[in-house]
Amino acid sequence: MTHFHRRRAAAALASCIALLGCAASPSDAPSTPAADDQRSLYERVGGRAAIAAVVDDAIVNLAADPRINARFGNASIPRLQKNLVDLLCLRTGGPCTYTGANMSVAHEGMHIRSDEFDALIEDIGKSLDKFRVPPRERAEVLAILRQMKGSVIDH
Repeated sequence: MTHFHRRRAAAALASCIALLGCAASPSDAPSTPAADDQRSLYERVGGRAAIAAVVDDAIVNLAADPRINARFGNASIPRLQKNLVDLLCLRTGGPCTYTGANMSVAHEGMHIRSDEFDALIEDIGKSLDKFRVPPRERAEVLAILRQMKGSVIDH
């Protein structure tokens, strides 16, 4: 990962932490389980800015992971980031549009193994943990990603 991309990821992380700090001010009314059930996963994880920060951090994790970082050697990191943010935004109930290829087409000929997919999920999970995404929302986000496994591996 280039110095530029590391700086960009760090800036996004700082922005997200600032946003999360503002969102959790003492003057906010505490949410109730009933209120949380009414909100989309997109809203519960903090919206597009929070998703983007997690994705940016996950890209850093992927680049550092020797199990799978070679898979991203020729990837356009900005396009990967945008597509993953848009995809997660859409699938969590947000107002985003995903314009990338469907998962089967995007991964055709890559012959991604199950253990490589699992490593990607683990790296994204580390980012969710870093941003202290609550267990329920963490599990829901990872379940959304795991649903794509059959469309990604062995193509």
